[in-house]
Order: sequence, then structure tokens, then C-alpha cells
Amino acid sequence: MKLTLIGGGGVRAVLFTKSLTLKAEQSGIDYLVLLDTDEEQLEIIAKLCRIVIAESGVKLKLGISTDAREALRNADYIVTTVRVGKEQSRYTDEQIALDCGVIGQETTGPAGFSMAIRTIPVLLDYCKLAAEVAPEAWIFNFSNPSGLVTQALRSAGYDRVIGICDTPSHTKLRMAEVMGVDPNRLYVEFFGLNHLSWISKVVYNQLNLLPTLKNDRAFTSRIDEFGMFDSDLLTALPYLPNEYLYYYYHRERAFENIMKSGMTRGQMIAQNNKEMLEVLKSMPIESNPQQAIQTYLYYTQKREASYMAIETATAAKEIAPVEQLQLPESLGYAGVMLDFVEALQAKTRRNIVLSVPNKGAIAGFADDDVVEISCVVSREGAKPVAIGEIPEPMYLLMKSVKRFERLTVEAVKHNSKELAVEALMAHPLVNSYSLAKRLTGEYLSAYKEILGEWK
Repeated sequence: MKLTLIGGGGVRAVLFTKSLTLKAEQSGIDYLVLLDTDEEQLEIIAKLCRIVIAESGVKLKLGISTDAREALRNADYIVTTVRVGKEQSRYTDEQIALDCGVIGQETTGPAGFSMAIRTIPVLLDYCKLAAEVAPEAWIFNFSNPSGLVTQALRSAGYDRVIGICDTPSHTKLRMAEVMGVDPNRLYVEFFGLNHLSWISKVVYNQLNLLPTLKNDRAFTSRIDEFGMFDSDLLTALPYLPNEYLYYYYHRERAFENIMKSGMTRGQMIAQNNKEMLEVLKSMPIESNPQQAIQTYLYYTQKREASYMAIETATAAKEIAPVEQLQLPESLGYAGVMLDFVEALQAKTRRNIVLSVPNKGAIAGFADDDVVEISCVVSREGAKPVAIGEIPEPMYLLMKSVKRFERLTVEAVKHNSKELAVEALMAHPLVNSYSLAKRLTGEYLSAYKEILGEWK
């Protein structure tokens, strides 16, 4: 079977390929095509991916292409990982928000809005093409902001699109590690929106341990996703929060920490990736594959070590010596997609957290509202678990952000400044007409060449 990775020249494509080699045989995928518009970067990343495949011993054919039609033709699965405007755009998105006095984080709030309005038109074009040349393909959207972009694609009628994110699966693995239990026997139930969700159950040996675990500071402090929150907040909340809720529950703290740091994460990543690619360009990758992989892993480790460090004012994780670096055996976002693929093909059911239409799972939300939720996946597809009514504070926060998402989709559809302002005004991290108007103007001006004229 054929899998096409849109955005295959991105730096994470190497880790994606490694993950695929771990489960390619079980999933039946034997052909991976990397598609990207940047031919030079695509060639560099492809060389690294070939090394990964060769070392794995897995029979996985690798193709590269800048021709979308050919890359997508007859694909069984498609994964989207695009960043329209490249890494520099993330820095621009975040800095404009900070200059306006609001949090700058690429998926959350104004910066996420900016990324979405550039990304949605591009992915709509890819989905239109896929419907023509690969009509039976499942499309897994990992392009951020994943939930909002998935809502746009679903609203446009592309009903084989699934939103994926590796945050819930990583959180579950770290919880299992601290608990000292087999993650395969641990059920962690999520509900909410992408990067705005909560854990409503933690079941092990048929017991829901959540009420005990969320109030156990010795437990939560050992897990990065929870340790950043005030312990009194965790006690007050009925459920454990997704780490991105830090930007809502500790908004002023996050903003102040970013401003004090003098550098956004987007700026750091842009510099890090630029340095890595420059080093790799000058390196004879084919004749010295191990040095090339070590170089890649060094810069990847630097990137991951700083995750959430700026916003929470904590020290970046220690970086291991270059000679000790190894490609991770964890599956990341590729694992979410591969679990879905295996469940489609197998007789067994799998519990996977996905962004899918609500279909009555969370009370008070429309059936076609895309939510991030635990799903039972089988040959019939993904069925969200029944959550029912949720606490009012969470319901209202979700409602506000979902309204923002819906209005953003409409703003892109009509190239409407008025709807864009309304969307940003609805977002809890903006909540101001004058700020929303200023932010809209700044983003449309910064990306005029990409977005064109909005009315």
C-alpha cells in the first residue's frame, strides 16, 4: 500500500519514516512518497530517510516528488504536515501576537489563526486533488492548528479526513511510566478540542484512578504535562488538563515568561532548523551516513529539549552527547495514524484519540463539530466514545473556541476581514474588538503575497 506524506521535506519526516519502519509490515504499507514544494530541502531529508530505511531492514520503497498529482495518485493513505510560509512564518505569527500584547503560540490563539488562514486553502487544494486521483484514501491531518484545519476540511465535505496529534498518546505513555504499568493495559480517556482537552478517565484493572491521581502531587509533578500547572488548580479541576491549557489557565504567566525570555520558541526553531540544514548541505551524506544522522539527531534534540521551557520559565532538558544519540523507538504522530490503519484492517478494535465529528458524543455540540476525543476504531472507522454532559467551565471554553474555529473557516471561505475580526474577538485569549481588528490587519499585511486581498 502507498502512503504519501505531504510536507515530506520537513525536518520531522525523518522521525516519521523511522516510526513507519517500526510498523510498516503490520500496517501493510510498502511504499512511502515524500511530497514537497522545496526540492532542495526534500533531497536532503530524503537522503536521511533512505539511511533510516536501510538500517531498519524493512522492505519499504521510498519515492520523492514535487508533483502533487503523481505523488497522490492511487495513494491509500495521505498524511499532511505542511507549514505555509516555512519556519520563519511561525516566528512572524508569534511576534505579531506578542507585539499586540497577547500570547504568541503557533497553535493557540492569534498565531494559530494566522497559521490556519494560510494552511486551509492549500490543504483544500490537496484534498480536491486527492478526491480526483485517490478517492478512497484516508487523509490524516497533522498540519497545525490540527483541529481547526480538520474542521475546515470536514466542513468542505471531505469526510475521509481525520485529525491526528501525538500529545494525548505521549501523555498516556508518560503516565504509564510513572505509574509503573503496561501502557497497553491503561485506558486514558480524552475529550475536548485539539490542544484544548481534558482527561476524564484513567482506568487500570477496571478501576478509575483519575480522582486519586489528579490530587497526587507526587504523581503529577513527575509528568511534564501536569507539573507546569499550579497544584491547587489540579485539585480544583474535575479532570486533568492537556498541557496546552497552560495558555488559558496561566495566561499572564505564559505571556510574561515569553517576553522575559527575549526569544519565542518559533524564533528558536527557525534558527535551529536553518543551522541544521546548512550543516547537512555541506556534508557528504551518502558516504558518511552515521555522521549525517547524528547531526540530524543533535539538532532535533535541541529542538525537543526546549519544548514548553520558554513559556513555563523552566530549564531546557539536558542534551545527550552526540555519540550517544539514537533514533527514537517511539512512534509519535505516525503511531496515531498507523494505529488507525491497523484497526481498519484488523478484527480487533483500538482506542485512539482523534479529531473527528462529534456525532452526539459531547452534549451541546453539533454532530459536525470536530472534537478531539477518545475513539473506538474498527473496520467501520472511528466512533467517538460517549462523554455526555461536561462541566460548565469546560463547556463554555470549548464553545468559545469552537465558535472561533467556525468563524475562521468562514472567514477563509469568503476572504472576509469582517469575519476574521469576529473570529479573533471570540477567542478567549483575545476577547477584544480593537485587538482583533489590529491582529487581523497585521496578519493580512504580513502575508499579503500568500493570502492576496481580503475584503
